[in-house]
Amino acid sequence: MDRAKSTLAQTIAQEMAAAAEQPDYLDLENPADQAKLEDAAAYLRARANRLIVIDEVQRAPGLFQVLRGIIDENIRAGRETGQFLLLGSASIELLKQTSESLAGRIASLELGPIDVTEIPLAQAEALWVRGGFPRSFLAKSDEASANWREAFITTYLERDIPQLGPRIPATTLRRFWTMLAHRQGALLNAAELARALAVDGKTIAKYLDLMVDLLMVRRLQRLHATGRQTAHQIAQDLCPRQRARSFAAAD
Repeated sequence: MDRAKSTLAQTIAQEMAAAAEQPDYLDLENPADQAKLEDAAAYLRARANRLIVIDEVQRAPGLFQVLRGIIDENIRAGRETGQFLLLGSASIELLKQTSESLAGRIASLELGPIDVTEIPLAQAEALWVRGGFPRSFLAKSDEASANWREAFITTYLERDIPQLGPRIPATTLRRFWTMLAHRQGALLNAAELARALAVDGKTIAKYLDLMVDLLMVRRLQRLHATGRQTAHQIAQDLCPRQRARSFAAAD
């Protein structure tokens, strides 16, 4: 979530350093830190007794096999937890590699946005309008917040997602994401979305799966089948109450 995960990791590293535990912090967007991992196995083994924080780990996909071996070595030596703190974007390849290479060796924590329970009640309306990204919510004005969200969405759609693998036009993803935001809280009607985008239902399913995988959308499965009239009423009831949040998400 934005740079919140990096700030949290740096805070953990600083607190451990103050306790004389001396963790290592590597940001793989920094060429100097990338160079340290040219011989990743040797570098990490030399620091086997300390926490190693690796940020933007999706930029080193080959690292996971190395981590697996080192984690197993440390477990055999009696150190089962606190070896590595890995942070990265929700790349499909990253999710696949962590599940395959580090299965049984890693626990995942999803960082959500600022929640209404974390702020004073007087700021609740600002949270609905600006959303929960720290830089957007804490901006000096609504205009600055809107500008930040627009820049973030544009960069994410045009640069970050293509780097993660998918090759879908940014304008198409923006339209689809906006349409989902305006339907937040309603039952999914894939046929309606397909008609609006002039694609078929399978393509809509592919777009939706992509956004769920990238943590751009949260999909709630229905718990049980309902009659058509009841389902329609649920959709009608939920849409108006979600409207403010939907527009904030679509900005």
